[in-house]
Amino acid sequence: MIRKIVHIDEEKCNGCGSCAAACHEGAIAIVDGKAKLIRDDYCDGMGDCLPECPAGAITFEEREAAAYDEQAVAAHKYGKSVTGALPAWKQEQQQDAAHHRDGGGCPGLRLRELKPEVQAADGSAGEKPEVQAAGGSAGEKPLPQLRNWPVQIKLAPVRAPYFDGAKLLIAADCTAYAYAALHQEFMAGRVTLIGCPKLDGVDYSEKLTEIIRQNDIQSVTVVRMEVPCCGGLEMAAKKASQMSGKVLPPQIVTISIDGKILDR
Repeated sequence: MIRKIVHIDEEKCNGCGSCAAACHEGAIAIVDGKAKLIRDDYCDGMGDCLPECPAGAITFEEREAAAYDEQAVAAHKYGKSVTGALPAWKQEQQQDAAHHRDGGGCPGLRLRELKPEVQAADGSAGEKPEVQAAGGSAGEKPLPQLRNWPVQIKLAPVRAPYFDGAKLLIAADCTAYAYAALHQEFMAGRVTLIGCPKLDGVDYSEKLTEIIRQNDIQSVTVVRMEVPCCGGLEMAAKKASQMSGKVLPPQIVTISIDGKILDR
C-alpha cells in the first residue's frame, strides 16, 4: 500500500539516538552508527521521532510500504524471554530512552512540564492557582502562563503527562502578538499548542486527532486570527475532534489584527 512513513537521511544522521528513544513503536534503531527504520510495519507514520532529530535527518515520504501492524509492534516492544525477563534489546532501549530523557538529544525540543506562577495580592509570586486574572494593579508585571514545552504542533509529542486531564488551547502563533492578554485570558490553566497552517503547509488534523484520542483531554479551545488562512487551524481542530471519537467540540475565539476579540 502507498502510505506516509518516515525517511531517514543517513548522510545527515549523526547517530545520536534521539529518534530511536522517541519512537514508541521501536521502529528505529541505531545500526553501524546510523539511525535506520528497521521495519516498515512498525512505523505508524505519526512522526514522534521527527522533532527529536537535531540534525534534521528525518522527514516524511509517501511510498509503497507494509501497513502499520499494531500486534507486531506489541510483540516487538513487550516480548519476553521464557524466564519472564525483558530481552536484552528491550533493556538497552529503555536505558537509552532514559539517557535521552535525562539530558540527551536537542535541548530545545526536550519535553518539559512547567509550573506557571501567579501574582499574589501582596505582589509576590506564588505557584499555580488555575487561572491568573487578566488585569492587575498599575505597575504589576503579568506572569507567563506557559505550562508545557515544546509548543509547536509539529514538534509536540502525541503522548505527554501534561496532556492527561488537560484543557487544550490550540492557538495561531500570531495571536500572541495581536492580543496582549493571551497568557492571562487563554493560556492560564491550559496546555498550549501553536501553529500556522499557511507557513507550516501541513494538515494538523492527524496529529491533533491522536493527541485528543490518546490523552484525557477535557476541552479544546481554538484562538485564531480573523485572516482567512487561520481557518485551516479551526478546521483542523474541528476535524480532529470528530475523528478522535470523543465529544469535544472546540470553542472558537477570533482575534482581530488590531487586538480585539471579535467572537467567542
